Amino acid sequence: MKNFAAPWLELIEKRLWAKVLFAIALGLVVGFMLQTFEPLFDKDIFNAVANLLSLPGKIFIKLVQMVMVALIVSSIISGITGSNLEELKTIGLRSVLYFVGTTIFSVSIAGLVTWWLQPGKYMQADAVSGAENGSLPVMSNVEATKFNLDFIVNLIPSNPLQAMLTGDMLSLVIFSVIIGIAILQIKRDQANTVIRFTDALQQICLQVVNFAMKIVPVAVFGIMASLIVTTGKSSFMGIGVYVGAVVLSLVLVILLYLSILTFYVKQNPFQFLSNSVDSLLIAFSTTSSAAAMPVSMKIAEEKMSINPKVSKIIIPLGATINMDGTAVYQCVSFLFIIQAYDIPLSLSMIGLSMFTIVMASIGTPAVPGAGMIVLASVLQNAGIPAESILLIVGIERILGMLRAPVNVLGDLTACQFFNKQLK
Repeated sequence: MKNFAAPWLELIEKRLWAKVLFAIALGLVVGFMLQTFEPLFDKDIFNAVANLLSLPGKIFIKLVQMVMVALIVSSIISGITGSNLEELKTIGLRSVLYFVGTTIFSVSIAGLVTWWLQPGKYMQADAVSGAENGSLPVMSNVEATKFNLDFIVNLIPSNPLQAMLTGDMLSLVIFSVIIGIAILQIKRDQANTVIRFTDALQQICLQVVNFAMKIVPVAVFGIMASLIVTTGKSSFMGIGVYVGAVVLSLVLVILLYLSILTFYVKQNPFQFLSNSVDSLLIAFSTTSSAAAMPVSMKIAEEKMSINPKVSKIIIPLGATINMDGTAVYQCVSFLFIIQAYDIPLSLSMIGLSMFTIVMASIGTPAVPGAGMIVLASVLQNAGIPAESILLIVGIERILGMLRAPVNVLGDLTACQFFNKQLK
């Protein structure tokens, strides 16, 4: 028995992904055990245990969020100032078009899958009227709202400090890009002071993330155990067809990434997935692609041999605007809700809502729960009460664990794509 366990224990000790997998499994076991014995405990004590289990995970997320703004700003500025204008034309502008293109493809796939499976129709009889947390609002007289293009102007922050305080990541990305390009336009000896500062700031942020990574296994264990304790077993058997539509759409998006790697980059997709596993598991367990960003940068440069000029621009930029997994979730959820309530939206309104989802996903913060908030705004934009989101709130966390790795995989695929263009 000892000889059998020895290599596994050694693997868990040396590999972060193995530690994370072990922590996930242990968290599930402990969570289900506690859920089984729930009737024996006072409700307040049970809730206190759940909060205690989730504490390491909350600390990990807070540590990452603490440096996320500084890391994104410094990484983008460092990436731009380490390039020249020709390289920026190749990477910067094209990367935005690339990200928007893959997001449109992802939303289109999700829309087709959802209309094919019709998951909302399975909820018509019972689930809508008997949803948890009381009755849901009655949908009637839903009218299309006008799409406001002022958001384009508002992307440019009039006060960058306010954008930092409010966590408006898309505005910060635009601010960082403008500052980085401006630095390239001034004399090099004048720019060097700023360049050295942003490089040092980036390294400081990465060091803080390294501190946070020390508690990842404990954080993952607590997150998984707390998830089972607070949501119960029913969350894993919830709305099967709806979850199936999300999963199938995400799988098709992953196949798009692997096709890009196979036919354009000419890389073995299995080797790519093997190199990406640490970052994917962190995104899966924390439901945050932002939490995996520092690991993704390390993987891109050390395991995939990506040019730092590419990784320092693509990874932070992708962590902010490349949210294909989130776009899939929002699209399927939106169509699922209008199907469940049998809301008669016109094709033009549905098309406008899909466009809103594409634009909204670009600005979705890469932190847990942000996708749900953006989805509520998309529903309101279509004239649908945001309270309808209660229909899916119970399994949002589970779906977040599935879509976050897709966001990360999209960023690493983009790194490979643009790295080939530099060669």
